[in-house]
Amino acid sequence: MASNSNPEAMDTDHTPANLTIQVERNPSESRLLELGIKSWPKWGCPPGKFPLKFDAEETCYLLKGKVKAYTKGSSTGQFVEFGAGDLVVIPKGLSCTWDVSVAVDKHYKFDSSN
Repeated sequence: MASNSNPEAMDTDHTPANLTIQVERNPSESRLLELGIKSWPKWGCPPGKFPLKFDAEETCYLLKGKVKAYTKGSSTGQFVEFGAGDLVVIPKGLSCTWDVSVAVDKHYKFDSSN
């Protein structure tokens, strides 16, 4: 029996491997201006655990906070950590749980075309 070495192959019980959270640490002020971040809406939440499903790609810039995002279906203990000063892109279709240890304040935008 041949093994499947295709990294794009989807496992129906898990989030597909290509759905990963991308974190850009401390982007330059010129990059933030280019994206128009200050014109994006703001959102915040207190510390706690929040299950989330992203029906559109979200790009957000954290002004405050600290988050560990546990992707649905990932091995126990696997997470992506981000916080104040990080530019984060969360792909459409991703399900995860945000474990917020420091209250979040962020600018965000959604792009449903991706």
